[in-house]
Amino acid sequence: MRLVATGLLVLMLAVFMATSMLEPAWSGMAYPRSFAEAAIVGACADWFAVVALFRHPFGIPIPHTAIVPQHKKRIGDSLGQFIADNFLAPTEVTARLENVDAAGWLARWLKEPANTKLVTGHVRDLLVPALGLLNEGQFRTFNRELIRNGIDSIAAAPLAARLVSVLVAHGNDQILFDRAVDTAQAYLDSHRKGIQQRVAKTGSRWLPGWVDGKLTNAVMSELLDSLAAARASPDHPWRTAYRTAVNQLVVRLAGDPEMLDYCERIKAEVLDNSVVDGYLDWLAQEVESKVQTELATNDGMVSRGLEHALLALASWLDSDARGHAMVNGWARQFVLNTLVPNREEIGNFVAEVVARWDSKTFGDKLELQVGRDLQYIRINGTVVGGLVGLMIFIVSRMFG
Repeated sequence: MRLVATGLLVLMLAVFMATSMLEPAWSGMAYPRSFAEAAIVGACADWFAVVALFRHPFGIPIPHTAIVPQHKKRIGDSLGQFIADNFLAPTEVTARLENVDAAGWLARWLKEPANTKLVTGHVRDLLVPALGLLNEGQFRTFNRELIRNGIDSIAAAPLAARLVSVLVAHGNDQILFDRAVDTAQAYLDSHRKGIQQRVAKTGSRWLPGWVDGKLTNAVMSELLDSLAAARASPDHPWRTAYRTAVNQLVVRLAGDPEMLDYCERIKAEVLDNSVVDGYLDWLAQEVESKVQTELATNDGMVSRGLEHALLALASWLDSDARGHAMVNGWARQFVLNTLVPNREEIGNFVAEVVARWDSKTFGDKLELQVGRDLQYIRINGTVVGGLVGLMIFIVSRMFG
């Protein structure tokens, strides 16, 4: 556009020279000559005005030229203040944020596999140096206390009640009853003679030994038969009594305060045991080793867990309207709390950036933004100047 405007000035110079030479032979050349003459004046005046905004014309330090570079600081301050007062005003920011769906954008962004891997990689890269800030003993102690506190925070009695309920629901309590019966039968069979001998020693001296043996064998046989019957029958009174006792135990574990206190005392004694301390130390060491190994791989359990968590977050934002609105509210409040209170600092930052620019760089940047319009000023000045000059010439001829 600068070439177009300059070319138009050169054209007016050529027209002026040509019409000046032809005017003695043809008086009508006076009209285009007056147009060209005034156009040259208008073009030169507007060229000077445009150039004076950004630099000294021909490098001559004429007063009130190179206006933009000389007032760079004032322009930067005004620009920063304008941005702070108008673009970052609370009403403007609030109105704009009402139309921003941060939760929807985040959900769509996280559903892209490349983005979830990107976030996972950044989190993993952050965890590695973060763990490096802790020495080996600190990290192990942290893991140990985390495991211990996690166990200690769970009430033992209700947990035991749920575990026993699961066993009962799957019939595993009956397996335990059968194992107990089998163990009792095996013990009686293998210790029959020893039991007979102890009965004979403690029996009455007035009865013959064969009588004690007979009684012992009868009792042992009856007991073994009862155990076999209890093992074979699902409705045996012993099995029914056992089932009732288990159900009562579940009820007591779930809601009896005395049982709750009793289980908590047992848990405390177990956790304070030196054997358990050693096991917790070993477990903490294993966790530390596993975490460090997982963080060193791109497709380890930590990475997969983070990816699944991010995808779950995206699905939750999509499906839960309340969560969607809540995240949008957080995002809006965060922006409001970050931008609006600091708008003066943001304006000062803009002013400081402008102030750091070289004067020529600042002028060139600004001129590039409005350069086409500035050259149109030169073009319009050439045309308008020519028309005004032509009108003045015509009027002077009419009344001269």
